[in-house]
Amino acid sequence: MELTLFLKGIIIGFVMAVPVGPIGIMCIRKTLTEGQLRGLIIGLGAATADLLYSCVAAFGFTAISSVITTERVWIRLIGGTLLLFLGLRTFRAKPADPKTNAHTSGILGSYLYTVFLTLTNPLTIFVFIAVFASLGLENEVKIFSGSVLVTGVFIGSCSWFVFLSAGVTLFRKKLNMDGLQWVNRIAGILIIISGAVAIASLL
Repeated sequence: MELTLFLKGIIIGFVMAVPVGPIGIMCIRKTLTEGQLRGLIIGLGAATADLLYSCVAAFGFTAISSVITTERVWIRLIGGTLLLFLGLRTFRAKPADPKTNAHTSGILGSYLYTVFLTLTNPLTIFVFIAVFASLGLENEVKIFSGSVLVTGVFIGSCSWFVFLSAGVTLFRKKLNMDGLQWVNRIAGILIIISGAVAIASLL
């Protein structure tokens, strides 16, 4: 039973992470411009947020769910604004030389920022609730079974970002400085569009 839940959790986490939204774009851009470690940190932050939301969905934290539901407009507004700011900063960023080793400073900040940014999409929790309900988990689950499930979600989400960053790394050293500048510009534009869409969805 627990093994089945664990495997289902891995599949759910992987599938939930696959759509390349702003976090995926950040992972690709960081991997290309600063190395695979930076891309993995972004993925770890996103997976941590998925873990937190899946815990709320699996264990039925009604108080947290209620706050998220009630304040979802403000949460999305903050998230959209952060994406606009991040997109502009990314567009204007100067690329680092891909042939040098990435600096390790600011890793914790990148991780925490990604966790927070991912959590500003409250739609995620409703998707987890719907998916878990389809597995017959619409009621609160036992602590051990739920822990096995959400651990699988975390591992599945991390697995996608490991796969993504590893694939992108193959192209990293083939890019020159001009190519990396275009990576920043394209990523910045896509993130700005994501932020604009998030804010427009509130109208």
